[in-house]
Amino acid sequence: MSDHQEDFEVNRKAWNARVKLHLASDFYDVDGFVAGRGSLTALELELLGPVAGRDLLHLQCHFGQDTLSLARLGAQVTGSDISDAAIDEARKLTERCGLKADWHCGNVLDRVERFESSFDVVFTSYGTIGWLPELRSWAANIANYLRPGGLFVFVEFHPVVWMFDNAFTRIQYAYFNRERIVEEEQGSYADRKAPERLASVSWNHDLAEVLTALMDVGLVIERFVELDGSPHACFENAVQGADGLYRIKGMEGRIPMVYGLVARKPG
Repeated sequence: MSDHQEDFEVNRKAWNARVKLHLASDFYDVDGFVAGRGSLTALELELLGPVAGRDLLHLQCHFGQDTLSLARLGAQVTGSDISDAAIDEARKLTERCGLKADWHCGNVLDRVERFESSFDVVFTSYGTIGWLPELRSWAANIANYLRPGGLFVFVEFHPVVWMFDNAFTRIQYAYFNRERIVEEEQGSYADRKAPERLASVSWNHDLAEVLTALMDVGLVIERFVELDGSPHACFENAVQGADGLYRIKGMEGRIPMVYGLVARKPG
């Protein structure tokens, strides 16, 4: 992992900068969230099932809206993220919402001893694993953090989406994890008009890499789903369908955009 410390630092700084943009954005609607709006979509809620009374770890949680949405559903939640600014804001948001949550700042690839065998559910969603150069450590940590019989619930943008340039006009990157993707973009998916230019380093992960990483650490895949639309309006040239999902104009129904899975730790 030491080979990628500079990459992680580039991404941490970018996410620290995004936190300020996102707090002020309509996309995250923080005031609406504090007033009671939930941030989880139908897919996550379906895959998670009832969470009341369960100890739940949310990896790569940003500033905690999904984590706190799960707390509102009765889970005992812990959120973890590499961005110190995000974790600072998560603590503030917890207080504003009158909720309880534990927060941890760190890299998802680094093992956290106090998390070992501590959770009934580990959850992560949307734009997470692209920031990781490899998934072996990620999967091993998830398996280690789960109690026997515990569930890993994962929702992510489909790797086919990340093959395209940002405007979805051409194939720019490999479907497979064969390259380190270095980009600089203006603003953020939540505020494209923001003047900030943010550098980032990412990696694409094909579905076989994801599933193999989880199975290699003993997790049993119980469900796997793919959607042809995204519940979030975070891509350029996207149009909203009657079902509320966003699809790339001209490619509606032709490409997968989101997938989700549930994996269980035996025992």
